[in-house]
Amino acid sequence: MNSPEESNGGPVIRDLRRIDPATGQVRDPGQGGSAQPGSSRGPGKPRPGRHSATAAGPAPHQGQGRAGGDPKDAAARPAAGQEAGEQLAERTADLQRLSAEYANYRKRVERDRVAVREQALANVLYGLLPVLDDIGRAREHGELVGGFKSVADSLETTVAKLGLESFGENGEPFDPNVHEALMHSYSSDVTEPTCVQILQPGYRVGERILRPARVAVAEPAEPDEPGAPDGAAGAEGPERPDSTDGPDGPGGSAGDAASRQETRDQD
Repeated sequence: MNSPEESNGGPVIRDLRRIDPATGQVRDPGQGGSAQPGSSRGPGKPRPGRHSATAAGPAPHQGQGRAGGDPKDAAARPAAGQEAGEQLAERTADLQRLSAEYANYRKRVERDRVAVREQALANVLYGLLPVLDDIGRAREHGELVGGFKSVADSLETTVAKLGLESFGENGEPFDPNVHEALMHSYSSDVTEPTCVQILQPGYRVGERILRPARVAVAEPAEPDEPGAPDGAAGAEGPERPDSTDGPDGPGGSAGDAASRQETRDQD
């Protein structure tokens, strides 16, 4: 059955405090306390004061932790950001250096490939120079005829496409860098050392000289010294004694011969 207090139909408030607020004495544990009408809390509900303090107590502490944070963590965050920036700059520099090294490697490999190709081509063309010399001599003697002429023309056209170029012409100035002098002479028809005869043409591929041109070189004639005798006889005249003009005068040699003849007759 319901108690008389609960059959009233209204809310019931029970005072469960151990200390009587009116007398200040400790209440009997068995005493249920007085009930006060008008409260919205049921008989089985706990007092809001004790539970509200317990539930709301940690909230200020948690809010303070979120707002302020740990000072050590706040100081560590800028240091971590600075370290990350330094690592990023270091990695970027390494990447740029690696990219530059790779670009230089590609250029070096390409340059070496071109140099090897040029050297191989020069070696092959250098081996064909004696054949080209024989073709040139046959052409000079009029023996380059028939099928041999077709083969020779085809060979010369092929090596010309590969970059082989011949040089050396009569009358060009002598250049020791591209000419090899095999003969030397003087001539009044030239004003500087000049190639007057091409003994063997030179060949080059681009700027590389495979063989210098072998030439005969003529230099300007040296002028005669002033006061020198004109002819060879004049030069030899004072040094050669005259057979008729001896120390005894003209005819001295004939008189000596007559005296020797008279001496022999007397004997």
